[in-house]
Amino acid sequence: MTPVATGLVGIGVLFVLLILRTPVAFAMLGVGFLGYWALEGLRSASGMLLTESYSAVSNYNLIVVPMFVLLGNIASVSGFSRGLYDAAFAWVGAFRGGLASASVLGCAVFAAVSGSSVATAVTLGKVALPEMKRLGYSAKLATGSIAAGGTLGFLIPPSTGFVLYAILTEESIGRLFMAGILPGLLLTALFMGAIWIVSVLDSSAGPKGEAVPLREKLARLADAGPLLAVIVISIGGIYVGVFTPVEASGIGAALVILVALLRRRLTIDGFKEALLSTLSTSAMLYAIVIGANVLNPFFAITRIPATLGEGLGALGLGAYGTLAVIILAYIVLGMFMDGLSMLVITVPVVFPVITALGFDPIWFGVVAVIVIEMGMITPPVGLNVFVVRGVAGDDVPLTTVFRGVFPFLAAMIIGLLLIIAFPGIALLLPNTMFG
Repeated sequence: MTPVATGLVGIGVLFVLLILRTPVAFAMLGVGFLGYWALEGLRSASGMLLTESYSAVSNYNLIVVPMFVLLGNIASVSGFSRGLYDAAFAWVGAFRGGLASASVLGCAVFAAVSGSSVATAVTLGKVALPEMKRLGYSAKLATGSIAAGGTLGFLIPPSTGFVLYAILTEESIGRLFMAGILPGLLLTALFMGAIWIVSVLDSSAGPKGEAVPLREKLARLADAGPLLAVIVISIGGIYVGVFTPVEASGIGAALVILVALLRRRLTIDGFKEALLSTLSTSAMLYAIVIGANVLNPFFAITRIPATLGEGLGALGLGAYGTLAVIILAYIVLGMFMDGLSMLVITVPVVFPVITALGFDPIWFGVVAVIVIEMGMITPPVGLNVFVVRGVAGDDVPLTTVFRGVFPFLAAMIIGLLLIIAFPGIALLLPNTMFG
């Protein structure tokens, strides 16, 4: 069997394993090791397994993951998410769909400490969904805004998606973090615009809230101020070159623990819960990185990426035509795979094609992450949809949540097209770092 044929069989086996709900880390590890064994022999495969596994877990940059995850978990158990939501509602709650817009704003800010779409959706969903239900918001708008807002956790730094992309492509984590800021703000604004349009078309879907006096607005903003300061210090420090991403993650985690202790919001039980959740999430991500590191050498010797590039080149679609094909493939895969799985499996295959076409790898990282975000709210998998439905309770049908995310999918498509048409949206901040 030729290397390309072996690679195609390996990809087929990998998808079968994922359909059978095999953990993605073990699916990649098994296919990578056995495929390498089939082509290079057991001795070479065993050596590759040992060296790649050690290389993965000893990667200094991976420290970013547990530190930022700990930061988000401490913020969650300390109740800072409530303060973010209250501050956002005070400023935008008086507009049509204000409560839903406040939820999206809260998701955007909490995304800057959690780095996880699921954690963002769960944390803000528990706070916002009961309030929207109490004030008569439609279930579609309420759940759709939380599901879509939660996806911002995969784009706004510190994004675990960017960390994995950086490790897979050997790009700068700091530059990728900076590249996600303006697109994240753009999507936040587009989501709020979608909420306003839905509320104007159906006034009962998102009624106005009561206006809040300026003094109370400032008081609620001050209450959320310490967590906002932690975000500015850690992410801003990366931008100006004071911290590396690893240093920023440690400083951010330490600061949020200090703030929680000073404000007497962190209990021993809460701290234990945050630590255990951090260990669980970090172990899962480390396992995925190990699996990806074992799978990638197998893909390399099969020449699948090179063959794919040659095949796409033979179609004569040009750079942007080829990019469109890759994006469409991502959208289809996103309907059946979770975001992290799709990222670690596809990036080693398509990245050489993208760089050969002359696209900026940092910019493509943003494009890939946004398309993966879309997969988080599209049927039939739509991980964030299932998460939000679980938070909302059995009285909200799954179909209602899926219908609720359609306006936000349209907003994401508009945002994606803008970033493709104007790459500077993603590249402005990383290109001016340390300047």
